[in-house]
Amino acid sequence: MKSLHLLSSVFCLAALALVARAANVPPLMYGAAWYPEQWPEAQWDADLSRMQAAGLNMVRIGEFAWSSLEPSEGNYQLDWMERAVAAAARHGLVTIVGTPTDTPPAWLTTKYPEVLRVSEDGKQLQHGSRRHFSTASAKYRELCAKIVTQLAQHFGKNPNVVAWQIGNEFTEDSFDDEARRGWHLWLEKRYGSLDQLNKHWMTAYWSQTYSEWSQIPMTTGRANPGLLLDYKRYVTDTWLAFQRNQIAVLRAHVEPRQLITTNLGGVGWANRFNRQLIAADYDVISWDEYLGAGYADSSRNGTGHLDPDRSGSTHDLVRGWKQKNFWVLEMPPGFVDWSSVSNSLDRGETRAMAWHAVAHGADCVAYWQWRSALNGQEQYHGSLVGPDGEPVPVYAEAAQAGREFAKAAPVIAGTSPVAEVALIHDYDSRWAIDFNRFSNRYEQLEVLHSYYKALRQQTQSVDIVTPAMDLGRYKLIVAPSLNVVSAELAAKLSAWVEQGGHLVLGPRTGMKNEFNALNTQRQPGPLVATLGARVEQFYALLEDVPVAGERGSGKATVWAETLAPLSADRLSTLSSQLSTAAGAPEVLLRYGTGNDWLTGQPAALRRRVGQGTITYLGAVVDQPLMQTLAKQWIALAKIDSPIIAVPDRVSVGRRVAANREVFILTNFAAGPQEIALPAPMTDVLNGGEVTNVSLPRYGVAVLQRPLTTR
Repeated sequence: MKSLHLLSSVFCLAALALVARAANVPPLMYGAAWYPEQWPEAQWDADLSRMQAAGLNMVRIGEFAWSSLEPSEGNYQLDWMERAVAAAARHGLVTIVGTPTDTPPAWLTTKYPEVLRVSEDGKQLQHGSRRHFSTASAKYRELCAKIVTQLAQHFGKNPNVVAWQIGNEFTEDSFDDEARRGWHLWLEKRYGSLDQLNKHWMTAYWSQTYSEWSQIPMTTGRANPGLLLDYKRYVTDTWLAFQRNQIAVLRAHVEPRQLITTNLGGVGWANRFNRQLIAADYDVISWDEYLGAGYADSSRNGTGHLDPDRSGSTHDLVRGWKQKNFWVLEMPPGFVDWSSVSNSLDRGETRAMAWHAVAHGADCVAYWQWRSALNGQEQYHGSLVGPDGEPVPVYAEAAQAGREFAKAAPVIAGTSPVAEVALIHDYDSRWAIDFNRFSNRYEQLEVLHSYYKALRQQTQSVDIVTPAMDLGRYKLIVAPSLNVVSAELAAKLSAWVEQGGHLVLGPRTGMKNEFNALNTQRQPGPLVATLGARVEQFYALLEDVPVAGERGSGKATVWAETLAPLSADRLSTLSSQLSTAAGAPEVLLRYGTGNDWLTGQPAALRRRVGQGTITYLGAVVDQPLMQTLAKQWIALAKIDSPIIAVPDRVSVGRRVAANREVFILTNFAAGPQEIALPAPMTDVLNGGEVTNVSLPRYGVAVLQRPLTTR
């Protein structure tokens, strides 16, 4: 049955790739953001010739061009964009058109000041930046629909336009009066009555009980947990309404071959809203990869060098939003200009970064930006050519990747990563923990990446998905911090275990229900019956505590929970909640001395339920122990070992089609690496069959062989 699941995934993804090719989308798209409105038209051909020489086959235009497209209300000037699209086509480049709704023009914000965004402290933003609009504004959505209608009618049948990008990097929410009214209407629709809201939020606490919808505050500060979680959902729904306003216009006017996407920024893991729900509306989802991807500390953004595990996890997160291949629509050509230290990538690192994205399932890589802007807030940002239009040093590196992409595209076309392991990332749970971390040492992304690194190093392929998705394709599901567990989710996970799945739960699981209220059962809440045990108490740690058992030893850090198997009588009472037989919980790890509350208490246990198992790890553990535990989980789930064994800091991505598998190896180690292959493979970039690969620092190898059954 598992083989059928995997083949089904491969064929579905291959079908998506065929749809993309039918739309004239290159099988491996490679491009840059180009702003023809900022430059004399006489210079366009020189720019496009250099793009073509670098192997680029796509340009992205228009996302900041509203004032050039509509210089005054109702005065549409689209001919220049039509000439730009035609000029790009003459040089072999297709075009992605961005709707310009991230930057409303000055005439609009002057005439309709009510569309301007208001920060939480009550200050209305002024013109001169971007994202200074309120997504809740009906007037702004109306004006957006008008400009998008003009663009869609003009370019919806243009053979050289292959896709549309809605806005740019959705980010901030607004606290204007219209947004507040929308918040109250949203709550009324969700709960139906104030009695229901008061009940689920337990507003009797601190006399918060509401008798009018308008009394309910709109805040992100320390407030009722139910309010805070619902506010995040409201923000998500507001962004959904904002994008659907434009998507509806495009669907009405453009040919189906033209794909619709948006580029989500914030280095992937940002959680102002539920990005998986945002992604669901699109034909393909995109993100903007900059340095610092995968870190909780935003000060790392744009500084340093690529961490393949951190960046790789973000690619896998984005791929998991739709469980399909994705695009990277912005990648820095060398450096940014908005970081605390905007250092340059090493020689070779920009090319390696591009290939690393493809290895994780990217079918498009594009740089921001092509040419340095003469003025504006990002005039120092990295580019492929300078303000004079001449190539800068990183251009040659991008051109090398362009030549390689063209050579590898026929092999990579229609392939996609396939994983047997899924890591759960749940926005509700992440928000619920962040509202009250209990310990400022508990960094959820650090916890998640501890699991991810151990799992991916040993399997070379991990999907990151939400619990609401189809989980049937996986053998092993690991949920590091699944804090919010409803009865429905518990039933879904339990059924998956009973049918043969292996589920690993991490700390803080099942504390909350879907209203962000404490579950009446102790952790893991409605999963207690399946686990056959409960958490007795949780503890934020100031100092590490040893943990040990037959399955390994190490340290508990940051967080620890004591577990207790339920009594035989209690297990018997709960057995009616299971549809199959279950064994007694087995203690895997116990705490050592160092904290009197923890000494000798169970830290991890496992129970066999039906054909599968459920494991609960109640502590954040050090990385060596995590590696040991992950190895056991993988063996228990009978997941195949990687095909190509590689040294540390050499990243492997495997992309599969119905008849072939492609391996992309990238060396992020400090020096050269030698990799022996298990069997001869075709060297896609250099030609011929090889049995071993030599990779210099930042070296890349693309290998192919017929798909084999293991």
